[in-house]
Amino acid sequence: MKKILIVCLGNICRSPTAEAVLKARANILGVAIVVDSAGTIGYHEGNQPDSRSMAAGEKRGYSFKGITSRKVCSHDFDEFDLILAADEQNFADLKTLCSSHFHYKLALFLQYGEQTQSAIPDPYYGGSDGFEKVLDLIEAASDKILQKI
Repeated sequence: MKKILIVCLGNICRSPTAEAVLKARANILGVAIVVDSAGTIGYHEGNQPDSRSMAAGEKRGYSFKGITSRKVCSHDFDEFDLILAADEQNFADLKTLCSSHFHYKLALFLQYGEQTQSAIPDPYYGGSDGFEKVLDLIEAASDKILQKI
């Protein structure tokens, strides 16, 4: 069974949304995977996802049950088969955090899903339309990611 970790900065907006969407899509497609999310910083550790992320996702039928923020840790690089970053900065941070023999596991979430846009924009400081845009991008990439694994 494949294990996928999705990573953004604080693990309260983009990566928990991607976790919820990928789990739901995998369930619909009958793909057996383990999905988790984390942040490159631990500022929000133990917190639920941002209420705006949850509201946008739940409106589309996604569950955030059991998802809480955590920081990426060294054993994640051993444990997960694929580690998908929300943007280029998170990707660079992950490359710095892990030894070079795990770099093959790292990719950008949207590029792995064959999107033309490489970064999932951070909606934290914007309006509700930013959370909808994040969902649109993640949904479009998720099925392609699941087809590839």
